[in-house]
Amino acid sequence: MRSRQYGPDLTPPWKKTAPAPEVPAEPGLVVEEITTGYCGAVIRCEKTAQGVTVTLEDRFGKHRVFPMEPRGFLLEGRTVTLVRPVGAAPAPRTPARTASGSIAVPGARARVARAGRIYVEGRHDAELVERVWGDDLRIEGVVVEYLEGIDDLPAIVAEFGPAPDARLGVLVDHLVPGSKESRIAARVTGADVLVVGHPYIDVWEAVKPSSVGIAGWPTVPRGEDWKTGICRALGWPPNTGAAWQRILSSVNSYRDVEPALLGRVEELIDFVTAPAV
Repeated sequence: MRSRQYGPDLTPPWKKTAPAPEVPAEPGLVVEEITTGYCGAVIRCEKTAQGVTVTLEDRFGKHRVFPMEPRGFLLEGRTVTLVRPVGAAPAPRTPARTASGSIAVPGARARVARAGRIYVEGRHDAELVERVWGDDLRIEGVVVEYLEGIDDLPAIVAEFGPAPDARLGVLVDHLVPGSKESRIAARVTGADVLVVGHPYIDVWEAVKPSSVGIAGWPTVPRGEDWKTGICRALGWPPNTGAAWQRILSSVNSYRDVEPALLGRVEELIDFVTAPAV
């Protein structure tokens, strides 16, 4: 029996879904595929035997192909329908980048925190990692915590209980052969625990001197507190907290950080986000 009120369509008006706006899938447009949560920039659109598809490139440079179905993507948090661009193809738009150099995903929601974690030695390390990789970490659902030194790392790792689906990555200052740090790292490293480090005495040195506006990081005499010695040698007030804020404020992107730190943090992010096998 046909409803006189609703006509041939028996769906009540209040249950009908409004059509999503159509957005041309122009190269460089950053979207999120709704079903999988995959985020990436549009690389190309193609007509195949199965229909029209769009290829997205994620922050790691990997490509994935999706059907261009109605209401299939999120753009800045809004549901949209991607359509093939018409007319002359516009010049490719360079995707926006995060401070780490990854493709930015405007409006992307932070992922629920993973069981895996990244530990760093101190608060300054954590603040520098947040400064450069904060957007990436939120999308990946990775939490960074600091240890206040690594002397208790074996006990902390044991309490954490690393597993294939809860990996633990640790970033250590001054990780050089024969050091106390290297011996502690060797005790905890395993299939689900990765300890990496940089060669610098403190994470301050991982910031490029040119970004801070100095010729180079001074050599501090043995026996003197390193951070206090840096302030003295540079003629800064003897306030290490203020000195760190001065250094941190000079970091705007990965270009302001030494490659020896960049590679290690990227390695940890890849490790804790890798699928369990």
